[in-house]
Amino acid sequence: MDRIFENTATAFALKTDSELERAYFLFKMIANEPLVKMGTAVTNFAIKAHLPVEGLIRATVFDHFCGGVSEEDCMPIVDKMWEKGVCSVLDYSVEGKDEEDPLDNALAKVLKVLDFVKEKDAIPFAVFKPTGFGRFALFQKISEGRSLTKTEKAEWERVVGRYEVVCKKAHDLEVSLLIDAEESWMQDAADRLAEDMMQKFNKEKPFIFNTLQMYRWDRMDYLKELQKRAEKNNFKIGIKAVRGAYMEKENERAENLGYPTPICASKKETDLNFDTAVSYMMEHLDNISIFAGTHNEESNYKLLELIQKKGIANSDTRIWFGQLFGMSDHITFNLGSSGYNVAKYLPFGPVRDVMPYLIRRAEENTSVIGQTNRELELLKKERKRRKI
Repeated sequence: MDRIFENTATAFALKTDSELERAYFLFKMIANEPLVKMGTAVTNFAIKAHLPVEGLIRATVFDHFCGGVSEEDCMPIVDKMWEKGVCSVLDYSVEGKDEEDPLDNALAKVLKVLDFVKEKDAIPFAVFKPTGFGRFALFQKISEGRSLTKTEKAEWERVVGRYEVVCKKAHDLEVSLLIDAEESWMQDAADRLAEDMMQKFNKEKPFIFNTLQMYRWDRMDYLKELQKRAEKNNFKIGIKAVRGAYMEKENERAENLGYPTPICASKKETDLNFDTAVSYMMEHLDNISIFAGTHNEESNYKLLELIQKKGIANSDTRIWFGQLFGMSDHITFNLGSSGYNVAKYLPFGPVRDVMPYLIRRAEENTSVIGQTNRELELLKKERKRRKI
């Protein structure tokens, strides 16, 4: 297997010298955990105090990790990446709200993105978070099996209605829709709802994709049971496999409330769980389509090896790779130049509303120091190649 991810000229072809320097500066900052904590606190204070910091945020961390403030704002980046063989997933990255108006607004945004998906080959997927369509506490209450009040039942019907509307539109337009995963204590309700949508709209092909966070030790069993139900009820499965985004929160809650953590005991176990899931799905490609959302180089190489061993075409639409915008360009753009299906998650939204997402990105990179060091290593290599 050629180690294609070492090619920094391809990886950073779209970055100007100044953008490369900005990326190097940001990852140097992210590598400093105390600095990230201090910067997070200051940024949160500035946003809540309505201080005029949006310009600074926009010129630095926002423009590195986000596509813009609106769908239209993202289009120049979408088009540039498409020229390099890389697709985009427009992700309205405003965190979940409790009020009905923002929830309906999130629905409207996803419906608008679906129209973009239909019209532009460069945008093959739309995406939404469950808590973009309903209150976290409501998902949690249903996941815990507690009875709903009459008002909550009506509220849940509206959540289901939002899912129905967006999934039906994806099906009717014949485009794909990714549903993100969130914290474990609300995920059961989200899983059941996603499966209902798959059973209803994935009869011919998998338009609806649910997300499995493979740092959870129970997800392989869930995947196998889902496959059995899909065969029994005659529907196709779409799965986005990721490692997961809420590890510290999950472990802390489990410890505080005195229940076994749902997270694997080590990174090694998480890596094995992820790779096992991808391998299992590759054995069931007749019924499962894969979106492998990972920044882990070895997991990407293992999937590439499976594709080669099975004699599957690089461009087979049942297999997608994905990374976040602003990270792992050495994976994304080298996959794209080799003819594989690959997409960047391209977050967008008002600067202030997207800040929780950006803060989580910084905190996650700080906790996964190997990832940050790898980014810095490759950026240094490209700076040297360009002699900046």
